[in-house]
Amino acid sequence: MKKLQLTTKIFIGLALGILVGLMLQSSPNIANSFIKPFGTLFLNLIKLVIVPLVFSSLVVGTCSLDDVRKLGRIGGKTVAYYMLTTAFAVTIGLILANITNVGGGFSIPVDASVEINEAPNVIETLLNIIPSNPLKALVDGNMLQIIAFAIIIGIGIVSIGEKGKILFNFFDSFAEVMYKIIGAIMKFAPIGVFALITPVVAENGPSVLLPLLKLILVVYAGCILHATVTYSSTIKIFAKESPLKFFKGIAPATIFSFTTASSAGTLPITMKRSEENLGVPKSISSFVLPLGATINMDGTAIYQGICAIFIAQVYGLDLSLGAQLTVILTATLASIGTAGVPGAGMIMLGMVLQSVGLPMEGIALIAGVDRILDMARTSVNVTGDASCALIVAATEGELDREVYNSTTKAIN
Repeated sequence: MKKLQLTTKIFIGLALGILVGLMLQSSPNIANSFIKPFGTLFLNLIKLVIVPLVFSSLVVGTCSLDDVRKLGRIGGKTVAYYMLTTAFAVTIGLILANITNVGGGFSIPVDASVEINEAPNVIETLLNIIPSNPLKALVDGNMLQIIAFAIIIGIGIVSIGEKGKILFNFFDSFAEVMYKIIGAIMKFAPIGVFALITPVVAENGPSVLLPLLKLILVVYAGCILHATVTYSSTIKIFAKESPLKFFKGIAPATIFSFTTASSAGTLPITMKRSEENLGVPKSISSFVLPLGATINMDGTAIYQGICAIFIAQVYGLDLSLGAQLTVILTATLASIGTAGVPGAGMIMLGMVLQSVGLPMEGIALIAGVDRILDMARTSVNVTGDASCALIVAATEGELDREVYNSTTKAIN
């Protein structure tokens, strides 16, 4: 009998999790007490390798570029792609929200007790990129600081030439060890996905989600539209390759991120699939993908635009064209300004609401279904990271097109 591919196994785990979650709606405590711990354990295993993987692979990726000018060129392409696609994403969100009248007819009581963390300003974010204590950054998992420190170490290794080979070989071997551990962990992905999705469905059944069903559907439609139109177009234009093969190759990471709602938690899988299924060289994936997991928030930008219109309509307020342009600008800049901050989506929404004078209490309307929305926006973020890696590799002439176009290669 043909062995099931990992993508299929994960999808089966997702489907079974939804089914069991619906069956346990009357007693969600069972899902939380007996099923969720397995999902938590799986996430802990993933988190175990995130920091060492990002640091070691980024050092290796920086060294592999072997040229500071090339590093600057690739970095410029990466940041430009992420910023432009984020602007497109929030625009798509606003257009869909206006067309569908997403908040029309709703009058939902607001729980003003919902609070959000204070978002850092731009100057503070820029200053905090360089860690005063790199070991503390590694312990705290501060991704922006880890990325900065890894790039600095990589540049230092390259600059001393032959003397740096010993240190390079150490990080290269360390990264390979992380990949091996990830391979072992991923064998349990279908069980982890099942255990993570079951309590979400058990706690947020159809009856609870019904009043906000339209919002959820519009956000999901925006995410699907952005992925199929924006990413497909950029892949076809800049990489000159088939978008369908791209989506098939990155499917395991997309599905996994949908369940975990964590770009960082999915990063090991995104890197592995980008290299093995899409033909992206490690030197580029090791640089572009960790950076994307930190600053690329296309799915979150779609969420910002739709939720801003939703809240305005629920409160009976009109957002002018100028105000909606402000939403686009704020959400695009906030995608970097809130990087690495826990609950970044909610913080960004607070910044967007504040920028156009909408009531901050409106966040309470979204809080109940934020986890459901987070799943969609994270899967788009991860898919966007991979599309950037593919395009950068193609424009640098380093994409392994034989791997990308292979139709016989098993995706597992």
